[in-house]
Amino acid sequence: MSFIHPKGPVLGPLVVCGVCFTESNLKYLEEINVKDSKQLSKKKRITFSKLIKTQCVCYKELIVSTQEIDQRIEKAINLNMLEINKFAQIINDLKPDIIYMDAADTSEERFREFIVEKLNYIPHKIISEHKADEKYPIVSAASIIAKHKRDVIIDNLREKYLNLGYSDLGSGYPSDKKTTKFLREWIRSEKKAPPFARKTWETTKKMLDLELYNKKITQYFE
Repeated sequence: MSFIHPKGPVLGPLVVCGVCFTESNLKYLEEINVKDSKQLSKKKRITFSKLIKTQCVCYKELIVSTQEIDQRIEKAINLNMLEINKFAQIINDLKPDIIYMDAADTSEERFREFIVEKLNYIPHKIISEHKADEKYPIVSAASIIAKHKRDVIIDNLREKYLNLGYSDLGSGYPSDKKTTKFLREWIRSEKKAPPFARKTWETTKKMLDLELYNKKITQYFE
């Protein structure tokens, strides 16, 4: 079993995914040449996501809303610990014997220990590594399902707000000029951040300061 934790965007939720395969069926992922979701086009992610879901034993997605992401500050929970809680929830639900994890901590072993503390059973083996989605096809598979789910959510938001007269919100990542343009225009118009923006992200906070409070900030978004 494996799961993945895409993170970083300023717009939209965090999607965490776990996927289980029998050991004998793992070779299927190599046969279809499953790769890290970041290396695949959106169209390819759709195709692979369907194939993976039909061949896996089971999978589970958790959608972490922007509100829950922001509320962690009030609860004094950092993002890593929030992700650890979601990882553990998926593992406890699916109860795989062998677990491959993309470590969401600077220390792979510390991340593993945090997970173990939250499990309600004892798995046979746990592999916790950085960039596991680039090393293990099963982690890539979870990455693809999670990324595709987020693609669908962002596409739905884009269509909704385009129909309401807003500009294209882009990918939701701070590096996307469409995203920062959308965020800027929304804040100028509504005098607040969008409900699907991560308000604790520096991108949002700086944009609010720039557009609402006229604070002098280096040309961060230009």
